[in-house]
Amino acid sequence: MLWNEFKERKNFILSNEIEKILTNAPDVKIAKTIDDLYTLAHTEEAEAWQDVFYEVNNKLITEAKVCKAKNGIAVNYIEPYMRRRDPESMLIGDDKPTDKVRYKDVFKKDFNILRQETFEWLSKQNLLIYPFYAGLKSINIPSLVIAPANAGFFAFALGLLQGIENIDTLKDFKPKNFIFVAPPFRHTHFNGKQRVVHNRLDDGYEIFSYNLYPGPSAKKGVYGSLIYFGELENWVTAHASVVQVITPYNIKINIMHEGASGGGKSEINEHLHREPDGSIFLGRKITTNEKMYIVLPKSCDLRPLADDMVLCHSSFQKNNGKMGVFDAEDSWFIRVDHIKNYGTDPDIESTSIHPKRKLLFLNIDVKPGSTALLWEHIEDEPGKPCPNPRFILPRDIVPDIVNKPVYIDIRSFGVRTPPTTKENPNYGILGLFHILPPALAWLWRLVSPRGYANPSIVDTKGMASEGVGSYWPFASGKRVTQANLLLDQFIKSNKVLNVLVPIKHIGAWEVGFMPEWLMREYLTRRGGRFTRDELEPSSCSLLGYSLKELVIEGQTIKRELLNVEYQNEVGRDAFLKGGKILSDFFKQELKLYLTSDLTKLGKDIIDCFMNNGKLEDFESLIPTDSIFTEE
Repeated sequence: MLWNEFKERKNFILSNEIEKILTNAPDVKIAKTIDDLYTLAHTEEAEAWQDVFYEVNNKLITEAKVCKAKNGIAVNYIEPYMRRRDPESMLIGDDKPTDKVRYKDVFKKDFNILRQETFEWLSKQNLLIYPFYAGLKSINIPSLVIAPANAGFFAFALGLLQGIENIDTLKDFKPKNFIFVAPPFRHTHFNGKQRVVHNRLDDGYEIFSYNLYPGPSAKKGVYGSLIYFGELENWVTAHASVVQVITPYNIKINIMHEGASGGGKSEINEHLHREPDGSIFLGRKITTNEKMYIVLPKSCDLRPLADDMVLCHSSFQKNNGKMGVFDAEDSWFIRVDHIKNYGTDPDIESTSIHPKRKLLFLNIDVKPGSTALLWEHIEDEPGKPCPNPRFILPRDIVPDIVNKPVYIDIRSFGVRTPPTTKENPNYGILGLFHILPPALAWLWRLVSPRGYANPSIVDTKGMASEGVGSYWPFASGKRVTQANLLLDQFIKSNKVLNVLVPIKHIGAWEVGFMPEWLMREYLTRRGGRFTRDELEPSSCSLLGYSLKELVIEGQTIKRELLNVEYQNEVGRDAFLKGGKILSDFFKQELKLYLTSDLTKLGKDIIDCFMNNGKLEDFESLIPTDSIFTEE
C-alpha cells in the first residue's frame, strides 16, 4: 500500500529525504514481526524456487534463488563469488577522519551523487521496511532498513541477526542508523563487486548495501555502525565469542575468544568432538600420518553467550579487573564447512533440523519442501564444495544460552596456522596454547593475522592482517582510535588471563580446532594462576609463555605439542625462522599505529617490540596479577 495510507507512519520521526523515498514508492510493506519477514522472504508457491532478479541495462540479472524448506528459508547465490564476504567490500562515503578507502578516492566523485541516485532508485521500487535496535535495545541505537520488497530473504536474515521492533509498540521512533539495499548497483556502478558504502553523519550512520550477501552488510555493516557509536561513547564491540564453562566440579569460568574470520570464534561454543568410541582425536602428524588420541571421561558443560559480536558497553563495567560483556546479536551467522556428514556436531545438527522457529540457510544444497541439512554443501564448481556454507541460528533457541552480562576470566585469541617443518619453515610455531602478558595480548589484537586457509572470505595470498581488534574490516574511522580503546580495556582488565591459541596446525601436527577445546577444558578445570616453574618463556617473545607440562584428567599431552621447538620435524632452527616470519610481519603492521594520536603507553609497547624487547619488558608495561601466584 502507499506510505501515506499507513496509520503506523505517525510512530516514525523521519527526515524529509526518507519521507520522500517512502512517499514516492509505488508500494511499501512494513514488517512488524520476524514471521512477517519469513513470509516475505518467499512469496511464491511453496514447492518452487523463487528467483531474486533485477533489471540491469535492460537485462534481467538473477542474484539468488530462494526456496522454502521444512526448517526455514534456503538461499543459493548464482555466482560463487557472492557466497562469501569480499574483504575489500567497504568504502567510506563521508569526509570524516578515516584510514579506509573513500568512495571519492576510487571513483573521483562525491558519494552524495550516488547516494541521491540510490534514493531515486529506491523511490521507484516496491519497498520493505522495518525498525530495529542495533546491538541491544538498552544501548539505544534505533535503526531502520529500507530494501526492495523482492529482497525479503535479505531482510529476514537481518531480522534474525539484529531483531525487529513492532512499530505499533513504538512511539516517536527516530532512527539514527539506516540500511539502504540497492542490489543492481553492484553491476551498474561497481563492476560486479560486493560493495558496501558507510556514510557517517553528524547525527547518525548510513549503510548502503549494494549486494545481497548478508556478510558485509546485514551483519558486518551493522557491526560497523556499532563500532562508530562506540567510538563516540568510548566502548568497544569485540570480534569474539563468549562461553561460560562449567567443570565437572561445578567451577564456572567465562571465556571470550577473539580472532580474525575463521579463527575459531563459533567453535569455542562447540562441545569437544569425540570419536565413536568416546576418545578424542587430538591430531595427525603430516609427515608420518601418526595419529594421537586422548581419553577425557567427561567434558565441561557449556553455556554459550555470544558467537561473533560482543558488546563491551560501558554500562556493563564494574571496575573489578574483569570485563563485562553481552551479545550484540539476536542470532548467530554460523559457518558449517566442517560438518561434512551426519553426526559431526550433533547439537547444531539437531537444532537446525528441528528448530523451534524457522531458520535461514546459505550455500546449502536443498530441494524445495525438503529439510535443509548442514552437511549438504552446494558446489562452487563440480567436485569443489563451497567453503562457506552458513545458517543463521537464533540465540533464543540455543540450549543453555546465557541471557545476562558476564565478566570475563580468560581472554583468548585464535590464529590459523600453516604446517611447519624443517623443510618448509613457516609461522605455524604456536604450541597448544600460550600465556600472554597484557601488553603482548594487545599487540596481537593490533595485528590480528588472518592466517592460513581462511574459509570465510574471498581468497587472499600469503599472510595478511585483519587489522585492529580483528574487526578493522568493518570499522569506518581511524585504526589508532580503536587501538587506544583496546589498550584501555587491557589496562582495566588486569585480572583477566590472556591466552594465544593456534587453529589448524601445531608445527607438523594437523589439529583443527582441538587446541582451543583443550585450552578451554584444561584452564577451566585448573583455575587459578601459575607458579613460575610451570611456564617457560618462548624463544619467540610474541608467544609469551609455553607450558612445560599439561596433564588433564590423568592424560599427559606430549611436550612437542606444547612447544614446537621440541618436534623433531621442526627443531630450533626452523622454529626461529618461523618466529622471524611472525616478527617481521608484526613490525611491518605495527608501523601503521605509530601516529601522534596513539597514547604514550601504546607507543612504549610498540617501541619495546620494535627494539626486540624481552618478555619481562612487556610484563612491566601493563602490570597484571592474572598469570603468576605470589612466590
